[in-house]
This record gives sequence, C-alpha cells and structure tokens, in this order.
Amino acid sequence: MGAAAGIALLGLALIVTGGLFGAEPLYVPGGGFVALGVLVPAWLRVAARGAQVTREITTRRVVEEDPLEVLLTVKAGLLPPLGGRIADPLLPEGAPAPLVAPGGTPGHVRVTVRFARRGRRRLGPPALVLSDPLGLARATVPGRGEDDILVLPRTGPVQFATEGGAARAGRAPALVASAAMEVDGLRPYREGAAASRIHWPAVARGAGLMERRLRGESDSRPLIVLDARAPERPEDLDAAVRAAASLCHELARAGGCSLLLPGDRRGTVIDADLGGWPALHARLALVDSGPGTPPPATAAGEGRRGPVVYVSA
Repeated sequence: MGAAAGIALLGLALIVTGGLFGAEPLYVPGGGFVALGVLVPAWLRVAARGAQVTREITTRRVVEEDPLEVLLTVKAGLLPPLGGRIADPLLPEGAPAPLVAPGGTPGHVRVTVRFARRGRRRLGPPALVLSDPLGLARATVPGRGEDDILVLPRTGPVQFATEGGAARAGRAPALVASAAMEVDGLRPYREGAAASRIHWPAVARGAGLMERRLRGESDSRPLIVLDARAPERPEDLDAAVRAAASLCHELARAGGCSLLLPGDRRGTVIDADLGGWPALHARLALVDSGPGTPPPATAAGEGRRGPVVYVSA
C-alpha cells in the first residue's frame, strides 16, 4: 500500500470515527487526509503526461579521466510538477530535476563525468521521477534510447634509456633493393610512394589504388606484444594496456611500429601519420582477460629484424 492510499484510509477512518462518536472536529482532518491521498496521485499522473527527459552526450569516445559533458533536458507536462528528480546512471543519486512550468522553456542539467577505467559503458535511458514534497506518491516518466560510451586507455610519455631512443627504435633501415625484397601483401596507396610499388592488377580489377607492402619494411619496425593472460588484479591488466598504448603511440610517431593484440596472428602496423591509431586505440579499450585468453602468437616475431617489446599483465 502506498503512502497516499494510507493517508486516504486514515482520513476515512477519522471521518467514520467522528460519525460514530459524534466527534465533529474529526471531520476536518479526515477530509483533508482523504483529499491529500486522492488529489496528490492524480496531480502527479496528469503532470507526467507530456513530460519528457532527454540526454545528450558530446562524444561517444572519451579517454580515461578526461571530462565528458552531458546535458539532460526536462520538459514539463500538462501540469507543473510538485517536485522530482532525474534518475540517470551518470548523475549522483537523488539529483533534483529542474521545476519547469507547462509550455515554458525546458530546464537543463549539465554534468561533467569522468571514467577511471577503460572499456565500454552501456547507459540505460534516463527517467524523470515526479513526486510531492511529502513523499506520498510518485510518477515515473521514462526516457528513450540507450547510449554507448567507449572509454579509451590513456597514453603517457615514454622515457627511453638513451636520448633519441624512440627515433632509433622506430627508424626502419633503408630499403636498398626493394625489387628484390619479398612482397608481404597489399595496402592502400600512400601519397608520395614510388610508382614502382603500385599493384596495377588491383587497379585493373577496380579495387582502387593499392601498393605492395614489403616484408623487409614491416619486419624492421618495432613490434609491441601485449600478453593479457592471468593478471592478478584488473588494475594490472589496465596498466599493461596503458603501457602498450603509450609505447605504440610513441614509436609510431617516431617512424612506425606494429602492435600484436591477444588473438591476432600478425601485428597491426601503425605508420608515422597515425592513420590507423583510432581503430587500434578502440581495440585496446576492449582487451579482456580470462580463462580463454589466447597467448601471444609464437610466430609473430620469427624472422624479424626489428626489436620486439613484450608487455605482460
């Protein structure tokens, strides 16, 4: 039984008692309690009709500890609300809702949130909970739509033992005889690449402008291997992912590198222009551990001429 129904029954009991014992003064509080128990829920039900609550998020991707701006908008219904709060997973418990007059300018609540750990966050729709100051009744106005936020691992500066270590690690040796080196597949044509590397059969098939990737070129880049197996704590895996992301970002800017993630048989190449970094950064955000986490590919470093950096959780 709700509080409003209890108040109404109490008022009815006072009226009956007053009639049985001739206590006319009980009629006034009894009638007041009955009116409260009936009118307050009815008011809230009418106030909920036409009321709306929406959530706007500035971006769907955010780095750990970076601010994320969220805007919640409340629109009034047929009657002005007596009070209420916004129920949203991004808001502190009991955050008050702006009181908005019917037909007036919608009210706004701005909040800045930060996520301490990487991963995907699925946020249920917000809700507007209307209530009265006495807490006798309430009416819930559900919002619409869910939001997905991808929290990316943050990167930090990397200190090398010697000055210019990143540049030396990321610098590939000169390709003296590119025609004699083994072809290691195709990739989209990069502006400024030699015309001799264009794969004309792919152009003839209508696949677009492609260029040959040479094995010696890819094997000379530093390879970062992330081992996500059996961390003692979830924080240890997060620290390993941040370390791998920081190394990859630093070495890629110094000339290019490759990153081997759990389950991959071959490292993903990131060039100095960081064109593939956003997609790889998103994959790092979703790296998980568990009994089925595969070990690093054993053949990934065979025959390589560049350094291999092993990062373990």
